[in-house]
Amino acid sequence: MTRAGVSWPLLVVLGLLSAVAPLATDMYLPVFTDLAADLGTGAAGVQLTLTAFLAGLALGQLVIGPLSDRFGRRGPILLATAAAVVACVLCALAPDVRTLVVLRFVHGFAGSAGIVIGRAVAADLTTGRAAARVFSLLASVVGIAPVVAPLAGGALSPAGWRAEFWVMAGISAVMLVGSALVVPESLPPERRHAGGLAETGRTVRRLFADRGYVGYVFSFAFGFGGLMGYISASPFVVQNVLGLSTPAYTVTFAANALGMTLTGLAGARLLRRFSPEGLLRSGQAAVLGLSAVLLVMLAAGLPVVAVLPVLFVLVSSFTLIMGNAAALTVGRAPYATGTAAAVMGALQFALGALVSPLVGLGGEDTGLPMGVTLVVCALLGIGARLLTRGLPETGPAPAEAPARG
Repeated sequence: MTRAGVSWPLLVVLGLLSAVAPLATDMYLPVFTDLAADLGTGAAGVQLTLTAFLAGLALGQLVIGPLSDRFGRRGPILLATAAAVVACVLCALAPDVRTLVVLRFVHGFAGSAGIVIGRAVAADLTTGRAAARVFSLLASVVGIAPVVAPLAGGALSPAGWRAEFWVMAGISAVMLVGSALVVPESLPPERRHAGGLAETGRTVRRLFADRGYVGYVFSFAFGFGGLMGYISASPFVVQNVLGLSTPAYTVTFAANALGMTLTGLAGARLLRRFSPEGLLRSGQAAVLGLSAVLLVMLAAGLPVVAVLPVLFVLVSSFTLIMGNAAALTVGRAPYATGTAAAVMGALQFALGALVSPLVGLGGEDTGLPMGVTLVVCALLGIGARLLTRGLPETGPAPAEAPARG
């Protein structure tokens, strides 16, 4: 059932806000060499601009999520999105790489509001299967970004790296206008927190004392870890191991991202007949089984025509994990959805940052580390979900939570 429901315009805006990470990273990857030459830095300096953005993205969620539980959703998301617009403009004008690194951290910090508050708004307005449908559809919208962003970045590359940030500023401005027009204040005053850092700390401790929340949040995090393992290793596996050209890899990556989008749409419809828990189990089983098959195929050196269909179905199945695990995670904490979403987002990007270098340990000419990483993440995700056995899919109602201001 829904509390207030999520309209299609609101869903599109929340999806755009949630897609800030791939849009703000994948778009300027094609101009890394141009950026390095223009600012007189090396590959490490340019990479640091990406690391700073991701660090800001993780830390920002931990700060902005609890703040939205205290002050409501609308004010923080408008202020943070406006700050993201300013940060993008300043990035486009950055005179040196040190300044750009600092500004990218600010951009990530401010942009994180779209991810964490977007999830909180969806959780405020929906519950149960309706929430799972919304999160599945959000995953579908977000899944389009990795297809569009690199293509847009490549098309803009002749105009230079600064043009990429001007376009990001424009996209952030669209997010700001969309937020102002369609994102409601979904957290009424009686459900807000009155305390500061101390209460936030108590809320986080309460979250991790709930084995249901722990089980679902790590199911989500390990699902994202497996997806990041694929994203990080796929350029080398598909091109160096399977022998495809760079254009062919781009098409393959886009097709797999499209598969995630289509699976998210199908998953939203399947929720009319099946529970979020059931679809999460199915997604985890599919990812584990297909990861094991992929690992065997890579170890046996099977040809690309055999591997790519398995890889397509495998990557497409991640949406069943991400959408349903996200809905079940925030459903365990209706008394503090902002904080619950913030912890989920921070774990998501922290685990993704940890997994990314692991898949490259074997070098650029083997796919075995990717296959092993996918299998391990799938097993750990299933193990985390088993912690939720015997528990209801949702936590205590807001009225059962600690006193509000």
